Amino acid sequence: MNTRMLTSALTLAAVLGCDAYAQTPSMPTTVVQAYQELFAASQKEKRGLTFHVHGQTIGGAVVRVIGNDAVEIRSQQFSRIIIRLDSIDAVAMN
Repeated sequence: MNTRMLTSALTLAAVLGCDAYAQTPSMPTTVVQAYQELFAASQKEKRGLTFHVHGQTIGGAVVRVIGNDAVEIRSQQFSRIIIRLDSIDAVAMN
């Protein structure tokens, strides 16, 4: 009987966890569009951007945009950095 209760509890936790993940709010389309404009300008003009991500600052030039989910950048220190768009707090261009 205890094994059955444990299995039921784990199954319920897994289902609730998936529902909670599926219901996370997505970024507004206006924010994604504003980011896309900056990314396009960075690619076209070969200019760097400053990304503010969870309290950290990352500088680099956009190499490519990965759908509406992420952006790949390159800096002097790292040849490849992938940043998820939903983790970006702000983007600045000099």
